[in-house]
Amino acid sequence: MAVAKEKRIILKYADARGYSNDLPCYLEHGGYDMLKKAVKSKPEDICEEVLKSGVRGRGGAGFPTGMKWKFLDRKSGKPIYLICNADESEPGTFKDRQIIYKDPHQLIEGMMISAYAIQAKQAFIYIRAEFFEGARILDRAIAEAKAKNLCGDNILGSGYSCEIVVHRGAGAYICGEETGLIESLEGKRPNPRIKPPYFPAVLGVYQCPTIVNNVETLCNVKHILEMGSDAFGQLGIPNNTGTRIWCVSGQVQKPGYFEFECGALTLGEMIYDVCGGLNPGRSLKAVIPGGSSAKVLRADERFTGTHKDGTDFDWGITDIPLDFDGPIAAGSMSGSGGIIVMDDSVDIVEALANINAFYAHESCGQCTPCREGSLWMRKITTRMCSGGAREEDSDLLVSVADQIEGRTICAFGEAAAWPTQSFVAKFKDEFIAKANQPAPDDDAEGPARLQLI
Repeated sequence: MAVAKEKRIILKYADARGYSNDLPCYLEHGGYDMLKKAVKSKPEDICEEVLKSGVRGRGGAGFPTGMKWKFLDRKSGKPIYLICNADESEPGTFKDRQIIYKDPHQLIEGMMISAYAIQAKQAFIYIRAEFFEGARILDRAIAEAKAKNLCGDNILGSGYSCEIVVHRGAGAYICGEETGLIESLEGKRPNPRIKPPYFPAVLGVYQCPTIVNNVETLCNVKHILEMGSDAFGQLGIPNNTGTRIWCVSGQVQKPGYFEFECGALTLGEMIYDVCGGLNPGRSLKAVIPGGSSAKVLRADERFTGTHKDGTDFDWGITDIPLDFDGPIAAGSMSGSGGIIVMDDSVDIVEALANINAFYAHESCGQCTPCREGSLWMRKITTRMCSGGAREEDSDLLVSVADQIEGRTICAFGEAAAWPTQSFVAKFKDEFIAKANQPAPDDDAEGPARLQLI
């Protein structure tokens, strides 16, 4: 059976020869035609099209975008805000920056249509600090659009006005969480808020109704309006409509970012057909299917269960459909779309130590289980890699992770706990084996790789 071909809609011009990221080039390719159509339509009609399209958020949770817009408190009398989450801080994920760097006006047009649909008069792009060039590109693109009356006051003579501001974060992972992002945008420490009552659609930035959407999600709005919700809904599979951008990294011959219809190919087809397979002489050991916070999947596992429609499935790791629901059925998640491939050269304990070091560093510290637990997990896995492991360390790791999961204000607790829980459960023999390695001499240096942790 032939492998599905890429269906580039959002990335259609991102790598096209001769295509530049300035406004004249974007206009030559039909840019802002959908904004012209939008401002002549009723805002509620656009919201209904997005709802009918079935598009789900591409940032991680996969929540239906139209439903999120529907929750917006429109009766409060307060201003409505739109925020584009361009923080993209999940390790293994590098798709949104491609859009920002290579086709920024597509994002601006998607934002303007979305802002008009929800009647927001102010929009923000919250961008990760490390994307300094991306921030510069966006500032230039916004200035170009404003000069052509495509954003700002009285857009295209419609009477509707909306400003966009690029807000640079400080490079904190926690700002990828929408309420932590909002706190940061307000100039405060990015401590996530308790939900309820602080659902952004009701109490968001400045305690006003706010919609927070991912870069890829907002770009989809332009294409939904162009294609119509029915045609968009025909892309992909039921409950997984449209295309999705996947990032593949790790031990594959052709890593990169790829756009396919949701569910059009399996994880195995992505690894072996699209990415050229593993490096010569290596065999597949494990895959993290949705960024570092997703639970790891072992290469020799079988995944069985029953779909929502009542049909049974029995998959190997290469059979898992690349959509929102496939990785969930296999006990993980598609998350941010970051597929991390590990072959048999990878030391699983060192891989977890690296992940734990990241989460210990990025915890905002607001919740005690996360603040203390992530640090303990880092210390334990670092000790294991340094030759000082104990027999009980693998069980201790899981115990700490279990005491974090479900006991924090935001989902960072799960993001920190799930890797440890799954790595130890799937590869416990490798963790136990570390206990049989001698501790280093007091004057000996640790493994070179741990200098990065």
